[in-house]
Amino acid sequence: MLKDNLILAFILTFILCVSSIPAYGDSTNDANSQTNSSGSNTQITGGYTSTTTNSYSGGQTNTTTSTTSSNTNGSEIPPPSANSPSYSSMSQDVCSMGVSGSVSTGVFGISGGKHVVDLNCERIKLAKVLQDFGMKVASVAVLCQDPRVFSAMEAAGTPCPYSGLIGPQAAEMWEKYPELRPDYEEHLVKEQVVAKVNAELQAIEDERIAAEEAEAARIEAERIEQELLTLKEQDEVNDIEPVIDPLPVNVHSD
Repeated sequence: MLKDNLILAFILTFILCVSSIPAYGDSTNDANSQTNSSGSNTQITGGYTSTTTNSYSGGQTNTTTSTTSSNTNGSEIPPPSANSPSYSSMSQDVCSMGVSGSVSTGVFGISGGKHVVDLNCERIKLAKVLQDFGMKVASVAVLCQDPRVFSAMEAAGTPCPYSGLIGPQAAEMWEKYPELRPDYEEHLVKEQVVAKVNAELQAIEDERIAAEEAEAARIEAERIEQELLTLKEQDEVNDIEPVIDPLPVNVHSD
């Protein structure tokens, strides 16, 4: 489908480029010529000469010459318009639509059309038929082929079925084989965003933990230093020898 659209776009671009080239009815003065162009007015150019000679019985001759020159330029008239073909879906239960278009230029015209199948419409109809038959899981599986539905089911906490598995088991298998997801490219983008945000949050958390550890180390160092100062003061007090003054002795007797 993409290839057909690219080819159609290329053809329309080529037609538009050709349409920018103007078409002129160019004429030159040539003797006694007539040119007929399809799709334009008849162009007649040239000069015409007629001669009449009269002879009389007495030997007298009378000659009359008449010359007529004409030049008619044809107007620029484009060819008939190109009508787009009519395309219909032929039925209300068919998920297809007709697309047609036409382009007319001063040189030529072209028209074309095609049927385009609406895959989303087909998916909805198939899911409805399966639901009517009581195949609920199969109906959901058909809808899950749409990347938007798959992403919505995952966001709602009800992952799409995987080979007969549902619920957490299906989610585990989708996580194991992410290439099978219909929204694989979008899933990769989301994973990159999540990884980037997690890395930023982890860097912030690491900085916070490092700051807390540094503060705890500083407090512990101050505590140890205070204890050492206390022990040093106690050692200095113990090293001091006490000085005992002797009591005075009374040597006088009564």
